[in-house]
Amino acid sequence: MSIVPILDPVETPRKSSAGKVLLALFLGLILGAAALVWFVRHATNGLWNEIAAKVTGRSLSLDSSLPTVIEKIQQLQRLEAVVYTMDKVVEGSRENAYLPSFLAGDKLLLVVHGQTIAGIDLSKFKPSDIQIDGRAVRVHLPEPEVFTTTIDNSKTRVYSRETGLLVGADPNLESEVRARAQQDLQQAAVDDGILNTARKNAAATVTTLLLGLGFETVQVT
Repeated sequence: MSIVPILDPVETPRKSSAGKVLLALFLGLILGAAALVWFVRHATNGLWNEIAAKVTGRSLSLDSSLPTVIEKIQQLQRLEAVVYTMDKVVEGSRENAYLPSFLAGDKLLLVVHGQTIAGIDLSKFKPSDIQIDGRAVRVHLPEPEVFTTTIDNSKTRVYSRETGLLVGADPNLESEVRARAQQDLQQAAVDDGILNTARKNAAATVTTLLLGLGFETVQVT
């Protein structure tokens, strides 16, 4: 009679669920840290900036004190806000008190090309021109003005010249016509609204500057 030994059942190895949990926690920590870094770097405005500041322990520091704002605006100095480029035909003539033009006259037509630059001289900006209330600021700009009007000699030409039979061309006539043309160009620019355009453009520039200094509400007049 033979005795057959009874063998214990073989246990099959099982994967540990604890390893999966640890791996999931590790991946979660990495993703959470990455999300926090992204949030802190991109949260620069409003409520999100306040939350980011509390998380990092830092706050956005902007110097919006009255002396600083005045200095920043005055640094713009003569703010050239608009340039008008124009062409104009200007006439000049010399007449004789006793003889007709075809005998003693001198007539000149000049095609003038020039430009007028207008803007605001912000060196005239005064402390009384600004009011600051927290993150709101109100600014009153100096009046716009024409800075320069110049004639481009390379593009300015004599269109026609007529002189009398008994006289020659007056050498001073063209210079006088150019001088008057410069005044006419400037007046034409003013009539066309260059000062209003200069005010609007200057206000836009100052508004951008003040927003960059940290103000949330800007009013420029």
